[in-house]
Amino acid sequence: MAKAELKTKATEVSVADFIAAVPDARRREEAAVVDAIHRRVTGHEPKMWGPSIIGYGSYDYVYESGRSGTFCRAGFSPRKAAMTIYLMGRYCDRQKDADALFARLGKHRTGKSCLYINKLADVDLDVLEQLVALSWDAMNERYPD
Repeated sequence: MAKAELKTKATEVSVADFIAAVPDARRREEAAVVDAIHRRVTGHEPKMWGPSIIGYGSYDYVYESGRSGTFCRAGFSPRKAAMTIYLMGRYCDRQKDADALFARLGKHRTGKSCLYINKLADVDLDVLEQLVALSWDAMNERYPD
């Protein structure tokens, strides 16, 4: 059986061009704000991962099944339905810290490792930055360079 190739990998597409092409003006403005937060927290210039994820840094992983790959350590996607922020670190050993921040964040939904925000105006941006930092720190602990 052939190994499936990962669809979401770093590309050479310009992040600035991608953000400029986001159709909704509010979502474009929000993407610039979330990008600035990620740049401050991570110290990394972003890269596009696949067609729609703006990612910062990278890490290599191996599942118990043996499947392996590389993905961004932090990232987001300015999707039409909601701003999607990837918070992988929430699921390390910092659940209590994450839960306290989520309680103060404002209007949002979460998935397994995603935070969904309909409008940035509905959340506390300082708390959002703390969540991104918590996730970044946890990812760096779990996957040291």
